[in-house]
Amino acid sequence: MKEWLQEVIRVLDLGEVTASVSESDLKAILDGARQAAHEVERPAAPVTTYLMGMAVARGGNLQEISDTIETLAKSWSEKNN
Repeated sequence: MKEWLQEVIRVLDLGEVTASVSESDLKAILDGARQAAHEVERPAAPVTTYLMGMAVARGGNLQEISDTIETLAKSWSEKNN
């Protein structure tokens, strides 16, 4: 997957934004997607990760954002089940 992500960064000309995706970043992104998919519904995962990216672009900390999504998704599941 690392090579795929590097290619996406290159093709989308995101090198000035991020040189690479670290292992901790990748874990935080995948954790957010997993929580959205399992606690809300599957289609929520890609849109949630997109919104996480927007929050990071505004200066947010990816790990903190991922933790917030986890908390939100769990409470969403409890409230809606």
